[in-house]
Amino acid sequence: MSSNRCSRERAQYFTSERGGSSRRGRDGNMSYTKFVPALVRANSGNIGKLRISPVRCRSTVVSAKSQEEKEPQMDGCAVVEAVPVELISQTKNLTNTPLSKIRIDFDNTQEAYRSKGNIELLRSLLVFKLCTIDVLVEKNKELMDLSKKLLGQWMFEKMMKMTFYGQFVAGEDHNSIKPLIQKNQAFGVGAVLDYSVEEDLTQEEAEKKEMDSCVSEAEKESPGDDHREKKYKAHRQFGDRRGGVISARTYFYADEAKCDNQMETFINCIRASGGASTDGFSAIKMTALGRPQFLLQFSEVLVKWRRFFNFLAAQQGISEMMVLEQKLELEKLKESLTEMGVGAKDDIENWFTGEKLGLSGTIDLLDWNSLINDTTKISNLLMVPNLETGQLEPLLNKFTAEEERQMKRMLQRMDILAKHAMDNGVRLMVDAEQTYFQPAISRLTLEMQRKFNREKPVIFNTYQCYLKEAYDNVTVDVELSRREGWYFGAKLVRGAYMYQERARAQEIGYEDPVNPDYEATNRMYHRCLDYVLEEIEHSRKANVMVATHNEDTVKFTLEKMNEMGLSPTENKVYFGQLLGMCDQISFPLGQAGFPVYKYVPYGPVNEVIPYLSRRAQENRGFMKGSQRERSLLWKELKRRLLGGQILYKPVY
Repeated sequence: MSSNRCSRERAQYFTSERGGSSRRGRDGNMSYTKFVPALVRANSGNIGKLRISPVRCRSTVVSAKSQEEKEPQMDGCAVVEAVPVELISQTKNLTNTPLSKIRIDFDNTQEAYRSKGNIELLRSLLVFKLCTIDVLVEKNKELMDLSKKLLGQWMFEKMMKMTFYGQFVAGEDHNSIKPLIQKNQAFGVGAVLDYSVEEDLTQEEAEKKEMDSCVSEAEKESPGDDHREKKYKAHRQFGDRRGGVISARTYFYADEAKCDNQMETFINCIRASGGASTDGFSAIKMTALGRPQFLLQFSEVLVKWRRFFNFLAAQQGISEMMVLEQKLELEKLKESLTEMGVGAKDDIENWFTGEKLGLSGTIDLLDWNSLINDTTKISNLLMVPNLETGQLEPLLNKFTAEEERQMKRMLQRMDILAKHAMDNGVRLMVDAEQTYFQPAISRLTLEMQRKFNREKPVIFNTYQCYLKEAYDNVTVDVELSRREGWYFGAKLVRGAYMYQERARAQEIGYEDPVNPDYEATNRMYHRCLDYVLEEIEHSRKANVMVATHNEDTVKFTLEKMNEMGLSPTENKVYFGQLLGMCDQISFPLGQAGFPVYKYVPYGPVNEVIPYLSRRAQENRGFMKGSQRERSLLWKELKRRLLGGQILYKPVY
């Protein structure tokens, strides 16, 4: 492909969604400070006042149906090969004009590395080679500390910027990252900004912080005198949540002031993303915004109410059906709840009145979740069903006023960040975390989506596809967005906590939540992706970030988009990779007009060393498993040298 032709084909497909205020209807105008207002008086025992409410109880069983996806084979030597194809649906609110069927050649190194100078290619080769040397990776932190002592701070920073820091980190602050972001944008690649400064804690310090922040005052005073499950309690041997995790950042709670500082950091990231890019993303973690004790407790409540639904479904003989096909007959449900003593007959009758609830004569999982509303006090919200006795019991014996305030502040911080994202035209991705936190994280993210995704996708939830329950979680949330009419936003990842999750489940004694092998995870990823793509085809109100370094998954997505007649210009399907990795995927996609983003870390050299340490570990496995990226880099470097492009510099 000629340079002129390639330049013409690098059209600007990114459409700005900035500005505009969200129309917030009654259903979406939920206040988080009302949603969980008062984690107190859990031992009040006033069952009659309980309204069981929108608790997002996550499925713990993957749906029985499975499908094998064949990996599409991509042909062609050009970066973009256009084949006319007709739109296949009349429901897309688009003109029925022919679309081009786009195929991308991920072997075309000239296009993949067009944005890189020769020095940058050499740096990539050096860094990736170093990542394959076990002793360097295993002792990377010690070697960096030694280098700092021998070279001094200035020379150490110079060396890092020429190697690992320069490869994986964009710069030290908002201003220094702008040139890289602008260059990547010129070649069709956007940015997800992430301030990657981390605490460099010892294992002992991390364990102490975790135990202090995850154990309530009630548990400290009376250990074991509660109705807690061991999965949702803190365990010192797994207190350092960094263990076995190489591709995700970990936050440890210190105090409320630190949470406020971390919120300000996220706000600065959102502002920088809005200023540096026309259509940017920013990422946040819930554990940075408050005391994780609340996430543990709320997750346990959600899961127990979900199990209660499963128990009632089994009573009615429908537990083997797909999760959204399970519909409880309303009259039988009322009888069961009355017989179990869950509440008085009149109270139970009141639960199922109003807002079209139960008008069909049946209750499905989404109806069940909607029973708890934003007026429910947390003292009642933390009541859980005991399946042995049929009674509702308090999860905790008491909750202090300070603990109540801490939980309320977490929800306020979430609300502030979502509003800043709206104001700056930035989409906010809520990262996934460990399974003992995730039900609460997903539920609270969903509440933000209901409020802020009324007119466009602003809030994106993250689904980890190495989990057995991933497909059920995606389908339930998509169905809720469909019923309530808001924009569904998802980031699909394979996941970051697999080894830690498996070890914790085995050691503490609960079911392993992870798929049995890598192939099962691949199938789960493609199944979830296929479902969201079908929803996009039907309604155009779903949106998905395909966050992967797996080339086969990217090809699978492109083939599905071609089959659907889904144009990249619609900005419904995004692609994401880490800065410094898989440029042979990111840049051909961007130059072909697909919305593709690099996850762009930044921060001072000394303070991002924990992040760089993880990148080295992640790349060790990645580079040992595949020589592809290094071979493509060598191929392009040789092509340039043989073609006389010794001093090649990107033009943009």
